[in-house]
Amino acid sequence: MLLAITRLAEKSVADAALCKQYGHEYRVVSPLRAEIRSSTIQTFVLAAVGDEFDAILFTSAFPAQKIAPLLDPCITKTTRVIAIGPQTTKTLHNAGIAAETLPAFYSRNFVPYLGNWIEGKRIGIPRADVPNLDLINAIEDAGGMAFEYRCYRLAPTNEPLNLDGADAVLFTSANSYQRALFSSLEYILPMAIGEVTADAMRTGGVEARVVGDGSLEGTLIALNAYLRVN
Repeated sequence: MLLAITRLAEKSVADAALCKQYGHEYRVVSPLRAEIRSSTIQTFVLAAVGDEFDAILFTSAFPAQKIAPLLDPCITKTTRVIAIGPQTTKTLHNAGIAAETLPAFYSRNFVPYLGNWIEGKRIGIPRADVPNLDLINAIEDAGGMAFEYRCYRLAPTNEPLNLDGADAVLFTSANSYQRALFSSLEYILPMAIGEVTADAMRTGGVEARVVGDGSLEGTLIALNAYLRVN
């Protein structure tokens, strides 16, 4: 199948190979583009190397890609570095930063993963300028302190998704679905990378026929299982 996947162009490097591994072709379609805030990244890096955090949470590979090369690998001697998903972990490891990986692909798993350790701890979160009050509230309710650094803005490209010839479209976030421009999905298989995205699609009137576990690989596994049955 030819899969149209809503990715930032900068995040799509490994996607084609992974899709091929599972027997599919790949096309990136970008309803959003990243606008980097270099001064915010610099402020975060200075705070991180100054040991101002007990832990750092990378919520996607994109900020890890921009920030990890600026960090001293020795930072992990004093700071726990935690990533959502193996791709984010791999990005950090490639820059020499040892990182833990959350057992699931959602930020809501962060506080349960840390458990009682989080009490009194300072958590640095470099991320997109997209609110995640549930994460912040969970950290604070557990006795931790959250410090968000909104290092980039996700701006709409205002370009219709190129779905010509595609057999399926995979929305990789709720935001990418909500900002996407398309006329109809009547003859294309709608897919969601995870349940949060599927909920956003459902609210918008589109039922995802395939729902992944929050990762691209997990979604490809779910797609192939769906195709075997259907």
